[in-house]
Amino acid sequence: MLKTRIITAVVLLALLLLVVLSKSAELFLVTTTVFFAAASWEMMRLFAGKRPLGGAALWTALFLFLMLNARFVNQKVFFGICVALWVIRFAPSLKLGLPALDGFANRLLSLVYGIGVLGCFLAIAVLYSWSPLYLVSVMALVWIADIGAYFVGKAFGKHKLAPTISPGKTWEGAAGGFLAVVVLASGSVFIPALADTFAVHVQASWGWAGLVGVMVVFVGASIVGDLFESQLKRRVDMKDSSKLLPGHGGVLDRIDALLPTLPLAVLIGYWL
Repeated sequence: MLKTRIITAVVLLALLLLVVLSKSAELFLVTTTVFFAAASWEMMRLFAGKRPLGGAALWTALFLFLMLNARFVNQKVFFGICVALWVIRFAPSLKLGLPALDGFANRLLSLVYGIGVLGCFLAIAVLYSWSPLYLVSVMALVWIADIGAYFVGKAFGKHKLAPTISPGKTWEGAAGGFLAVVVLASGSVFIPALADTFAVHVQASWGWAGLVGVMVVFVGASIVGDLFESQLKRRVDMKDSSKLLPGHGGVLDRIDALLPTLPLAVLIGYWL
């Protein structure tokens, strides 16, 4: 299992580097569309959609339309809405719970979550257009938080963060992820080759206190994204959103923490 997980991770990393280094708009569009379609199919399944392929096709068509017609989207407003959805709808559900699968509230929630997924992938496109390195630097912060939380949680975790949703997550792990992000983000400030990265821009504009504050929000948002998807899976008794990525589960399992953080990164980028 570990070997399979490592192989898949290496393949995904190689694909990411290929897309970033190629600087090909066509390759970027094809790759993001394929992953968006997979994430949309998984999303429909998590909400007990009766025709997940049909729903995913319609949602992917909307994504392609917006990718090719960016002028129809006011980016600041759209990404502001995406961030607001996580604050006022998704995060509170971790305490309040989710609606029943067979009601109107569930269909409404699926639409709102679909907007969140759409916002994440459109944010990828915006960040990539600013700079491929800028995009990777934002995603790396989320990965660092996840890795730090995993190892610190394994070593020192005692206090459960959300026992009914994700029993493996602990407060100690969350703190470890935050510290790892702060240390590495702070270190990047002193590396000239990383001058065009998210953390460096934040520190240059808002100082060290601003950098730490943004990292706190970032790590918190990534945890909320992870927990919300775990909550969706528990409701339909799924361990993974799919088996598309051997050893890792599905696409949503890999990007759940990116869903709230990438739109937030775009908004912060505009403020900077």
